[in-house]
Amino acid sequence: MEELFYQIALTQAKGIGHQSARALISRFGSAKAIFEASKEELLTVDMLGEKRLQALQQGVDTSAVEREMAFLQKHQIQPLFINHPHYPPLLKECPDAPVLLYFKGKADLLRKKALAIVGTRNHTDYGRQMVEELIRGFRGRKDIVVVSGLAFGIDTIAHRAALHNGLATVGVLGHGLDRIYPHQNTKMAEEMLQQGGLLTEYPSGTTPDRQHFPQRNRIVAGMSDVVVVAETGIKGGSMITAKLACSYNREVTAFPGRTVDSRSSGCNYLIKTNIAHLITGAEDLIMLMNWQPEKAQQQAVQQKLFATLTPEEKKIADALTRDKETHIDELAIKTGMADSRMAAILLSLELEGVVRSLPGKRYRLS
Repeated sequence: MEELFYQIALTQAKGIGHQSARALISRFGSAKAIFEASKEELLTVDMLGEKRLQALQQGVDTSAVEREMAFLQKHQIQPLFINHPHYPPLLKECPDAPVLLYFKGKADLLRKKALAIVGTRNHTDYGRQMVEELIRGFRGRKDIVVVSGLAFGIDTIAHRAALHNGLATVGVLGHGLDRIYPHQNTKMAEEMLQQGGLLTEYPSGTTPDRQHFPQRNRIVAGMSDVVVVAETGIKGGSMITAKLACSYNREVTAFPGRTVDSRSSGCNYLIKTNIAHLITGAEDLIMLMNWQPEKAQQQAVQQKLFATLTPEEKKIADALTRDKETHIDELAIKTGMADSRMAAILLSLELEGVVRSLPGKRYRLS
């Protein structure tokens, strides 16, 4: 609890942005250590000038931090500092990722395939239909989480469709968790807590001010594997999200629309400029992301294996079929192969797309 106190205090220090906070964490290892560091130690951190130094040395607003901690405890909200094991791993890769998130709900932010769906508030029937059909194509998938911004229009359609089709769904908010905006989505948000969750970087008491929503969009883009732009004009939050996702090296996709329809002009532009892949439904997205259900993937791999592999390759494949991830030393024991021969065969199988190498000299079937 003491470390959480200083984590919240760090986010409230004036002039300390996300990048400077991350630099401090990298240097000192914990939020508490930052506040206990001397002036000389603090000045060794890049990006930390006199103004930021003064912000840290002015002291902590103890009452404000304690109020926030009490709010989190009362409402069962999980604080996720950037070094927390449950912090969304893809978001952590982004240079402007928030150092502290607040999450309420049941979604697994680590293991899910995150599918962000964004679009205009003033959607057409076409936009609604495309989103609903897309999500229906993932019906019942426990490995998919639908991410959006809880706004009117396409966001709301995406969240509702996810709930209806048994998918986890997470709403990223541009305000604190003490309110729901728009308030018309309050009932839906309550349902989402049981089948997903709500996520924000803003503490309680933060109102849904206009400048917060572009900041919210970077979280939607950063935590997702792929962003689907369903329907949007040439300007607006959805275009910001798409371009942010592209800058984060995320896949971006879009539904094409009529050239005379201004509410599809943004999608058509993203496709024309090669920012987004053109998709027409779930199958296109599944192929692009290689998101076939695990059993289907294994069956496809097995068919290829038994048809084309040499006896030595098949021996390795059989060992990997029994275990999802296996260290190279374990494979050597199970197959009885020499290390050099094992490494050569694994490289060949990896080049053929049969196996995938993982950190720590571990392997699994592709």
